[in-house]
Amino acid sequence: ANAAISGLLGEQTWPARPTGQEEGQPTEPHSPAVPVAPETHWLLRCPYTPPHCYWLPVGLTLHPSSFSLPDAPWSSHCQALAPEYAKAAALLKEEGSALRLAKVDGEQEKELSAEFGVSGFPVLKLFRDGNRTHPADFTGQRDAEGIVKWLKQKAGPSAVLLENASQAAAFLDANVVAVVGFFSDLQDEDVRLFYDVASDAPDVAFALTNCSELFEKFNVTHPGTVSLFRKHDESREDFLVDEELGLDGAELAQFILVQSLELVMEYTSQNSSRIFGAKIPNHLLLFINKTQDSQLELLSSFRDAAPAFRGQVLFVLADVNGEGAQILHFFGLKSHEAPAIRFINIESNRKYLLGADGSLTAPAIHAFCQEVMEGKVQPYLMSEEIAEDWDKAPVKTLVGRNFDQVAFDESKSVFVKFYAPWCPHSKAMAPTWAELGEKYKDREDILIAEMDATANEVAGLPIRAYPTLYYFPAGQDKKVMIEYRSARDLESFSAFLENGGEVPPQDDTKVTPRVPPSPAAASIPGRKLQISAA
Repeated sequence: ANAAISGLLGEQTWPARPTGQEEGQPTEPHSPAVPVAPETHWLLRCPYTPPHCYWLPVGLTLHPSSFSLPDAPWSSHCQALAPEYAKAAALLKEEGSALRLAKVDGEQEKELSAEFGVSGFPVLKLFRDGNRTHPADFTGQRDAEGIVKWLKQKAGPSAVLLENASQAAAFLDANVVAVVGFFSDLQDEDVRLFYDVASDAPDVAFALTNCSELFEKFNVTHPGTVSLFRKHDESREDFLVDEELGLDGAELAQFILVQSLELVMEYTSQNSSRIFGAKIPNHLLLFINKTQDSQLELLSSFRDAAPAFRGQVLFVLADVNGEGAQILHFFGLKSHEAPAIRFINIESNRKYLLGADGSLTAPAIHAFCQEVMEGKVQPYLMSEEIAEDWDKAPVKTLVGRNFDQVAFDESKSVFVKFYAPWCPHSKAMAPTWAELGEKYKDREDILIAEMDATANEVAGLPIRAYPTLYYFPAGQDKKVMIEYRSARDLESFSAFLENGGEVPPQDDTKVTPRVPPSPAAASIPGRKLQISAA
């Protein structure tokens, strides 16, 4: 595979810009004015799959039957991507494109995976100009059309040059979202950065101009103005380049990302990458059943409240009769509870509830959103009801409502497994955890417990992977907890407990993989932690 990649990349060059290009026309690095670049190659991985469950698809010869994730049935992203990648390859082949798709088996080619920073699967990487050291990460929509569209934009010019008013009018009329850069000098460094930003935003159309007629037509008085036009509401937003510091590509990219989003984004598999890639941590979600007219009417009020929070809060629609049903359990909701509104900060995972008696008018939604942003609303913690027999089995069943009472009991050391019912690693650990409970059921000073972390939450204790194990030592300082990160077998668990919550010196390389509960998940370092209120 190493030799194959070297062969694929070794002699690739971009074609020269067509002859006849006028002197002074902007030069765009890596984006020649040709339809596509020859010999472009991909690697694919998925960041949501545990390390041993992955697949890298074949290019033009891929078939859906070659896709298998037997150990990751929960990963709908991986399952959905396989046929889309195949379709993308077929579309390129049908067009007679010189663009090519390729695969690497990451399990067999560990050196290649390490070289390109591949730790989970699948992800798309684009190699250009025979450059092996700086492949571009895929940032487009994860469907066949999105892959092809992104690839073509990367291979062709990322921005067009507007030279008169008729060209500008046609450009704006043809695109739902359009970005136009107004520059006095098309050879300036800011223009190069503008092209770079454009090449990474395949869902937005880019153009640039130095035409004085267009400066006047659009009332642009500040050279170095980037204007974003939204066709659906005929609005315009301007980004002004700092005259002294020059264009900041990251700031412009974020500006375009935020301003190009619809006021209300519907949660779908296609939109999820845009929603979570917007780098807006605050989300306000409206859960409705779109088949019911009375609930669909609420969308108007929800949309009316959104403009005041553009860039601060992302307004998201979740259809409980559609793909929005997939995220109901993250908020402790059932489909019959729609309509409902929930506010979430996806960095802290704190959720806020607009009470059932709350009005869903635009002023009420605005007021709720504002109060959350000002810290005037307490976070809402999910909890199941306490079962009558929660303490009858050797492994005690905890929920949000009884967690503090049990875990912070000063007379006991409590070992808790936080799990997800659908997670195969959680399921695999269940028999061992039951054995552990049986072994310590008669101990007065040690208690074995578990909690469904998808339906219950604890203030100040975010669970970022499944299963996660925490030990709460006996004593007055019960706000201290220890995350267990060693081997997950009965003998190791027992040794940990008998050693007072410390792993005895041993070979602890046998670590069961843990599954991130969300795209933003990250592991917690194995150390003593201080739990605090939300």
